[in-house]
Amino acid sequence: MDFLLGVLSVMLQQFAGIFFVKIVFDHIHALNGWTFYEILFIYGIAATGRSIHHIFFDNLWTLGWQYIRPGKFDRLLIRPINPLFHFIADRLQQDGFGQLFIGIIVIGTAMPHLGISWGILEFFILVIMIISSGFIFVAINLFFATLSFWMVDSLPIVWTIFNLSDFARYPLTIYHKGIRHFLTWIVPYGFTAFYPAAYFIKGSGFERLALLTPVVAIFSCIIAYWFWNRGLKAFTSTGS
Repeated sequence: MDFLLGVLSVMLQQFAGIFFVKIVFDHIHALNGWTFYEILFIYGIAATGRSIHHIFFDNLWTLGWQYIRPGKFDRLLIRPINPLFHFIADRLQQDGFGQLFIGIIVIGTAMPHLGISWGILEFFILVIMIISSGFIFVAINLFFATLSFWMVDSLPIVWTIFNLSDFARYPLTIYHKGIRHFLTWIVPYGFTAFYPAAYFIKGSGFERLALLTPVVAIFSCIIAYWFWNRGLKAFTSTGS
């Protein structure tokens, strides 16, 4: 029952966001050249990518207040297993399946309206893009959660940064140039949905950036893991 309630609550939360977009498009035909189904496609990729983080890596949120502050993180360090793997594997967030279901439904709803001929190659690229999107979410959260090793609990910073991902649910072209650059090269949420979707919708205009998505995911994970190891070396127990 808890699983069903969790999944349904997440699905309702996602549906509310989609409903808001639908209301907006009931009054306009396009948003800076982007149609309702194109934005729905971006939204679906973002939701599906997020679900990977939500299901398997949700414990990153708890590093400071549930592990470091009460002293629980110490026990992970005395076991013969990678502390990061142990920490992440401590929890599987089943609610995330609601986000996964909604993401797949939204993508499936938008696809027939995009005028794209979907073949095996296109589906393969889409899956790679979504997996890459998920790991970019993971890398960004891991990077900022690691700050807890120095400040005990970095949750407010993690929340603030994560909320920026809401921008990535919509075309980056509707934002100021400075925001586009920030979400592309500083905190690369643009690669979690917009560039992958634009590869299919707008073609060559965003092809080069879109095809960088797996590279950005790998590079982001390497940086985040390097930063995690730096934090681990700086960690001192709270003695709780």
